[in-house]
Amino acid sequence: MSADLYGLCGAALVGIGLYGLIVQPHPLRKILAFNILGGGVFLLFGVFARRGAALSLPGDPVPQALLITGLVVSFAATALAVALLLRLAAETGRARLDDE
Repeated sequence: MSADLYGLCGAALVGIGLYGLIVQPHPLRKILAFNILGGGVFLLFGVFARRGAALSLPGDPVPQALLITGLVVSFAATALAVALLLRLAAETGRARLDDE
């Protein structure tokens, strides 16, 4: 039951993140939407790994290692994207790339 709920929440986060990436024009909102999408993917990946362990299969440390590595890479990519956005705002005076 709880794995189904986590799976639905993960799918909802992926949907919300995709919607935000497509609809939002501001780069910072796109970065946040990408983080929401990534959180949903990580949650789904954790649910799939948990379901395998719930079926009395031996515990596999690989999904856990991939999940932790993905979280660290996601954090680093977010920090880089925000730093680049701040640099763009400092150089141009605005945080958008379009020509207005």
